[in-house]
Amino acid sequence: MPDQQSDRISKRERYLKRRRFLHAAGAVGGASLLAGCGGSEADTQPTGTAGSPTASTTATETETPEAETETPEETGPSLEERYPGLRILSPEPENAEAAERATYTTLVTPLEELYIRNHYPTPEIDEADWSVSLTGLVDEEVDLSMEELKNGFPTETVFHVMQCSGNGRSYFQPQVGGNQWTFGAVGNAEWTGTPLSAVLERYGADTSDGMWLSAMGGEAPEGEDVFTRSIPMSKVMDDCLLAYEMNGRPLASDHGFPVRLVVPGWYGNNNVKWVNRMHVMDMMVFGEEWEDGDQRTYTHWQQYSYRIIPEQDEAAEQYESVDVYDTYEQMQNPDEIRNAYIFDQLVKSQIGHPGEDSTVTRQPDGSVEVVGVAWAGDQTVDSVEVSDDGGETWGEAEFFRPDLGVFSWRLFRYVWSPEPGEYRLVSRATDSQGRTQPATISSPEEGLRGIQDDMFPWNQDGYIATAYEPHGVNVTVEE
Repeated sequence: MPDQQSDRISKRERYLKRRRFLHAAGAVGGASLLAGCGGSEADTQPTGTAGSPTASTTATETETPEAETETPEETGPSLEERYPGLRILSPEPENAEAAERATYTTLVTPLEELYIRNHYPTPEIDEADWSVSLTGLVDEEVDLSMEELKNGFPTETVFHVMQCSGNGRSYFQPQVGGNQWTFGAVGNAEWTGTPLSAVLERYGADTSDGMWLSAMGGEAPEGEDVFTRSIPMSKVMDDCLLAYEMNGRPLASDHGFPVRLVVPGWYGNNNVKWVNRMHVMDMMVFGEEWEDGDQRTYTHWQQYSYRIIPEQDEAAEQYESVDVYDTYEQMQNPDEIRNAYIFDQLVKSQIGHPGEDSTVTRQPDGSVEVVGVAWAGDQTVDSVEVSDDGGETWGEAEFFRPDLGVFSWRLFRYVWSPEPGEYRLVSRATDSQGRTQPATISSPEEGLRGIQDDMFPWNQDGYIATAYEPHGVNVTVEE
C-alpha cells in the first residue's frame, strides 16, 4: 500500500509540473490542444519491445477554395497576414480561430479561415529531409521518406471536420484555463494522403484486435514532452491517413507540413501534426517506460490531458488499454472508464448566418434564412432543429448542397418567419444514434461525468462543449 501511495504522489507531481510548464508556455494546463498537433523529435535509439519509447473523392460544387498553401520559407511575417480570416489567440505558439460566423455557411473551409492549434512554435521543415519511422510490433522497421509515402502507396481523399477539443472553452463558467476558444476552432476540409492500412500491411504490423498505433510529432523543443496520441488499431485500419494535402494543395506549415495524421471523425487532438514516428503496440502509451528521467514524456497528452475530469477528481485515472472508443459512451459509463478519453466527436451544430449581434431585414415574404453546419464524428447527422426563443420551441431545418460523406459536416437551412424584434437563435443536432445536443453546461458542483438532465458536464480543462445555448446568436429583425 505505501508503494502504491508513493506512486500516485509521484505521478501527480509530474502531472502538476507539466501543467505549470504549459501555463508558462501559454498552452495552460495541458488543457486545450490543437487540431491534431504533434510534439517532438523521434527518438534515435534502437527500439525494444512494444511499450518501449526507445527507438528510433471530390464531389462537384463543393466550393473548394483556391487558397495558396505555402512552404515555411514562403510564409508571411505574421499570422494576421497569412490568415486574414482568423482571430489570433496567441502568435507563438500559433493559436487562432475563425473570426466570423460566416465561415460556417460554406461546405469547405478555406485555409485562411481554418483554425490553428499548436503547443509549440511551428517548425521549419525541409520535406526532402523528413521521414516517418515505423517501429514496434512489425516484421520490418523502416524509415519512410516523403517521396516514398506519396508515390509508393495508394492515395485516398476524405472530407473531415477538424475540431479542437477546446472549441467552446470560453463558455464554461467558472472559466477554466487555456486558450479561450469560442465557436471558431473547427473547420471542414478535404484531406489527401496515404492510407495507414497500406503502410502497416506492407511491413507486417500486428493489426489484430486490441492493438494500438502511437503516432508522435516532431516539433517539440529539446527536453519537452513529445506530443503522442495512441489510436486503436481498428480505427487506424478503417480510414486513417498520413495526409500531405489539404483542399488539393500541400499542407501549410501551421497545419502540419509535410505530413500529419488524419483520423476522420475524431477530435483534432488525435490528428497529430508533423508526424515523424509511428509505433505499433499492444497498449496505449502508459506508465514509467514511456516517461524518462528528464521529463521528456510521451504520455502527457494521452493519459493526463484530453480527458474529461470533473471538479471532484484530482487527476484522470489512467488505463493501459480500453475497448470503448466512442467518447459519448465513455462519458455515460464512468464505471467502465472513469475519465473519458477524447476520441470521436460528439454531435454538434452551429449557426453561420445570421451572425452574432446582427441586424437582418425580412424578405418581401416576411422570411429570414438561417444557415449553419452540423456534424457528428463517426455517426451521421439525422436532423437539425432551430429555435428563435432560446430553446423553448423548435422548427426543423433542411439539409442542402452535396453530402460529402459521414465525416464531413452538413449544411442546413431554416426558413424563419419572425416579426420585427430581438431574438435568441439556437440550433441543435441529433445523430443517427438518437443523441441530441444538450441545452447548457453544468456547474462544477454538479460533478457530472457525462451528459445528464440536458446538461453538458463542466470539466477542468473545458473540453468538447456541445451545449447549444452558449453557441446561440442574438439577432435583431427589422421591417
